[in-house]
Amino acid sequence: MLRDKVVIITGASSGIGLAAAREFASRGAYVVLAARNISRLAEIEKELSEITRVLSVKCDVTLEEECKHLVDKTVEKFGKIDCLVNNAGISMRALFKDLDLKVIRELMNVNFWGTVHCTKYALPWLLKTQGSLVGVISIAGFKGLPGRTGYSASKFAIYGFLDTIRIEHLKDNLHVMIFAPGFTASNIREKALVSDGSEQGETPRDEDKMMSARKCARHLANGVEKRKRQIVLTFTGKLLVFLNKFFPALVDRLEYNFMKKEPGSPLK
Repeated sequence: MLRDKVVIITGASSGIGLAAAREFASRGAYVVLAARNISRLAEIEKELSEITRVLSVKCDVTLEEECKHLVDKTVEKFGKIDCLVNNAGISMRALFKDLDLKVIRELMNVNFWGTVHCTKYALPWLLKTQGSLVGVISIAGFKGLPGRTGYSASKFAIYGFLDTIRIEHLKDNLHVMIFAPGFTASNIREKALVSDGSEQGETPRDEDKMMSARKCARHLANGVEKRKRQIVLTFTGKLLVFLNKFFPALVDRLEYNFMKKEPGSPLK
């Protein structure tokens, strides 16, 4: 079902974005790789070009003009857009009381505004193909995550934005999917910003015990093929979202106790 479909993936240089690019390519889709690290994208393009058509575009999603350029280059090469996967994102780890507000601004610029910018220019083309608009959020987009105020705020914002887009285009057969991976092995925790805006540098979690980015990408591609409305991954993630509907106060306590067990957690 994805053969010859044109798929744009932001944040495609690593983690879930890279795994998604490989997965879509393996299913016959034409892949557009977008990220700030163009040298890394060139390496991935060389790899994937052996099995499908690929385009690499340097794109900082915080810059509206670069997102427009991404869409323009895609249409110039392929003549259409069938799917946009808004995957580019960063995380953080600090209590709000200790946080420099530039950290939240950066999280919102990348996670939320990056999604808005890319969607703005891709949407007319997605409507023509009755294609798929995907937002990669997190369990933190369903329930506030302590020590991650900016991250949760940005993911909640993406959820609300895409949910509204879906309703606005209810009669246009536009597919909108909100995709919440849960804890997935990637480099997002290493790049997470701490209270002063510097990078954390290392993950506080055992990445080997998490869902792999490759498995996560298979779920994502399956969701696009089946035009799923929403996907929440991992047992813990599904349980949290379910329990929060009925026992939010209990989930507050469970979540606090779970997150404070992280090595170096700011929670006491």
